[in-house]
Amino acid sequence: MKEDAYKKIIAHYENCLNTHGDTHLGMDWPNISDAQKRYGIMLDLMRFKKESQEVSLLDFGCGTSHLYQYMLEHTFSKVTYSGLDITKKFVNLAQEKYPENTYYQLDVLKDASKLPSFDYIVCNGVFTEKRELTFEAMWAYMQQLLLVLFNKADKGIAFNVMSKAVDWERWDLFHLSTDLLIDFMTKQLSRNFIIRNDYGLYEYTVYIYK
Repeated sequence: MKEDAYKKIIAHYENCLNTHGDTHLGMDWPNISDAQKRYGIMLDLMRFKKESQEVSLLDFGCGTSHLYQYMLEHTFSKVTYSGLDITKKFVNLAQEKYPENTYYQLDVLKDASKLPSFDYIVCNGVFTEKRELTFEAMWAYMQQLLLVLFNKADKGIAFNVMSKAVDWERWDLFHLSTDLLIDFMTKQLSRNFIIRNDYGLYEYTVYIYK
């Protein structure tokens, strides 16, 4: 992958925020109900956590922390939330809204040493859009990022991608074969994973555990 090619995706999300503000459209989610559904699916990564157990969670690609707002509106006790985004404007806005949280503004592919480890890491919408990137470039970017993030997670990570089981594939979305993904995960990450394709959207979510 050409160095920094993924920044085309980042520029797209920055434009969405500038156009639509701190809304679901500003995060490039078409509607609120589906976005809320995704938050619940992402957080179900912690399904094996005991109620009394304290854990840390990193929202990778946090945007303006809509996931954290969802957590506040539902019951997620003993979970310490942190957010990371590569875009300064997203991080500043999230920190202004939720000063109680820790936020990181960095590119982990440039320097992962600045990021501590967490029990769980979720990547909601990080891999669903490829924009102008080729499939090969996006796949290379995803693999590089997953290798870094899985190393930073003590218990597991979650992420979503677009499904291949659709009537047609959009040029700007990243439709990934489960066979290709499973081959990578079992060889490079872990054989301990769950694929969620049970929530009615044209995507699937993966939990990978240590």
